[in-house]
Amino acid sequence: MSSPSHVAETPITDRNELVATLASGEKPQAQWRIGTEHEKFGFRLDDLRPPTFDGDRGIEALLNGLTRFGWDPVQEDGRTIALLRDNASVTLEPAGQLELSGAAVETIHQTCVETGTHLNEVAQVAGELQLGFLGMGFQPKWARDEMPWMPKGRYKIMREYMPKVGTLGLDMMTRTCTVQVNLDYATEADMVKKFRVSLALQPIATALFADSPFTEGAPNGYQSYRSHIWTDTDNDRTGMLDFVFEDGFGYERYVDYLLDVPMYFSYRDGKYHDASGQSFRDFMVGKLPVLPGQLPTLRDWSDHMTTAFPEVRLKKYLEMRGADAGPWSRLCALPAFWVGLLYDDAALDAAWDLVRDFSLVERNVLRDGVPRHGLKLPFRNGTVLDLSREALKIAVAGLKRRAARNADGQDESKFLEVLQEIVDSGLTPADRKLALFHGEWGGNIDPVFKEFAY
Repeated sequence: MSSPSHVAETPITDRNELVATLASGEKPQAQWRIGTEHEKFGFRLDDLRPPTFDGDRGIEALLNGLTRFGWDPVQEDGRTIALLRDNASVTLEPAGQLELSGAAVETIHQTCVETGTHLNEVAQVAGELQLGFLGMGFQPKWARDEMPWMPKGRYKIMREYMPKVGTLGLDMMTRTCTVQVNLDYATEADMVKKFRVSLALQPIATALFADSPFTEGAPNGYQSYRSHIWTDTDNDRTGMLDFVFEDGFGYERYVDYLLDVPMYFSYRDGKYHDASGQSFRDFMVGKLPVLPGQLPTLRDWSDHMTTAFPEVRLKKYLEMRGADAGPWSRLCALPAFWVGLLYDDAALDAAWDLVRDFSLVERNVLRDGVPRHGLKLPFRNGTVLDLSREALKIAVAGLKRRAARNADGQDESKFLEVLQEIVDSGLTPADRKLALFHGEWGGNIDPVFKEFAY
């Protein structure tokens, strides 16, 4: 979840300005970039509990420790709550999950180096504090009421609002971690095609990356419980966005959707004003109850765009949001999967051919069924595994045609080898952890923190 945006405080007076914000994201193909974000759970090595914000071994101490690597601290109310360096940031999720929001780079090789460098820096500082970090989609051991809360203003507002609109929103905030990639588009038509392909195939990514089969130390019956949580978080701002597939979809229709998403807050003069449940449309005409007579700024709009949580999110780029967090290899594989599908014209055409005749019902059957059944979910005359195999084949070919090579002459398709192993075996990361749990771990979840820590 984002910190306050750094967009200018320009007042908004017309809906067309909101449409123009999305259109301003258009870039020629030569300028397309890749931005990868991932979250991870911290834990104390002695008792496996998540670290609090305060204290000698707390999250703030970790953030301050990372400044030795050239990160600049960001403060809220005198406390370090984020870091900035070279157009990348390290931020905190509500329960102290640590997020890297990477810089916009040209190749998967670069984003993978960036991620590896970050994980190494975190490991150095965390080791001194006797902390570790784990990449999974859902906190495998601790209950919701055992998770700490970070002192960020927006999280206080969301914490109070979430129980009013769903039963699992607080779990989303405190016990989930994801990996996502942000990708560019050239024109409105290009955005629409990529949006449709990525929405239709998002359940495939969810299945391939499924890694959240435990809740409070026991199997929960899901492959990706993180993905299931979004089905009962806040239906006003989540889901598959069926309207994206309707004739005439474009920037204007997405703006109308965002205007109907209830607000959380407005950030003014260093303070979060609680606007939870209020209307951005009212704000546009100076009738927001919490700020009567005031008009929104472009920063308000930028912040508001981050409070919609669909499976794919449009800002000035498209965000693929359907995957559980995991180890370094899969943090590299997620951007490789989507770049392979969306950044090569032939691959994008092939991916569209794969999904173009999916019905609304079928798209939602995939979205609703994959969290529990993963690759084994039946679909048409086969399973999601069959779809995954086809999608992966298209992505590999797309990366090979991109031919972005590292110093050793390897193209980006090498980052999909970890997904190829999943498809070849038919076993998701969740399947493998369940086998360990029922086998050599003897029904004890604690070994996951040692065997799968970064």
